[in-house]
Amino acid sequence: MSTATRPTSATRRGGAAANNHPNGRQRQRWLPWAFLAPTIVGMGLFTLVPIVASVVLAFFRWDIISPPSFVGFDNFAQVAQDPTVRVSFLNTIGFVVVAVALQLGLALALAIMVQEKLPSWLRVFFRSAFFFPLILSAASVSIFMRYLFNEQFGVVNWLLSFIGIPAVPWLTTPTGSAAVVILVYVWQNFGFSFLLFIGGLASIPTETYEAASLDGATGWRKHVHVTLPLLSPTTLVASVMAIINALQVFDQPYVLTGGGPGDSTRTAVMVIFESAFQRLEFGQASAIGVILTLIIMAITALQFRLSKRFVFYQ
Repeated sequence: MSTATRPTSATRRGGAAANNHPNGRQRQRWLPWAFLAPTIVGMGLFTLVPIVASVVLAFFRWDIISPPSFVGFDNFAQVAQDPTVRVSFLNTIGFVVVAVALQLGLALALAIMVQEKLPSWLRVFFRSAFFFPLILSAASVSIFMRYLFNEQFGVVNWLLSFIGIPAVPWLTTPTGSAAVVILVYVWQNFGFSFLLFIGGLASIPTETYEAASLDGATGWRKHVHVTLPLLSPTTLVASVMAIINALQVFDQPYVLTGGGPGDSTRTAVMVIFESAFQRLEFGQASAIGVILTLIIMAITALQFRLSKRFVFYQ
């Protein structure tokens, strides 16, 4: 029966000497960078280089066919004077206000309901069910929803006819099309905020609720005075991510309405797409992208600045 041999002191000294050897130290120094190299190269080629190229291109006029020509701030001046761009940014801001409020409100309400009112085996089901729309393609979901809300043969109007409501022009009026775009976007994206709130609720100690109950806090007062303050860090993360994603909305309005009727559902990213790939004005598209990026950075910085007053850490 064989027995495991224990390393002798000479062996240990040999291993230590190998590690202290200059070649060994150099190999250990470069080994982490070798593993990180594919990620660093990928981020540089597909993230950093496009960002820098977009910023530089905003100061040029380029249509792919002819060589780029430097125009300075002319692209930004044209963007400021373009009424379509102004309308698209106003539409985007209005969309963000309504969609993010609905997304976070619905996600928080459902998270509290699932976490407190349902048994553990049902919680797993609803977590998966609410998150499932997020993994679907936004374009395919929008195509499906366009048929559901069709005025002539859509299922939504067919169901409304049973209670005496006439056919609603969902996608042919500014109000109806904006409502459909918001509803489809919120339905597909609230699942991520829902999971964030579920995790935040699970981290709140039960002793806190017990102490609040002893002080007489019940029902909605318990959530107002205990749940919401302790959930504020999660709310900050959820709101930052929701606003950033909503400011970049493209698939739902592009597939559902094409930006219409008129410009009622045209968003900033849609204008970037149209400028670059329909009119071949890549410099102007880059200028709009730079402006949108600055707006996103400003709103995110404002959120973190305000979080010092409204976010409470345990």
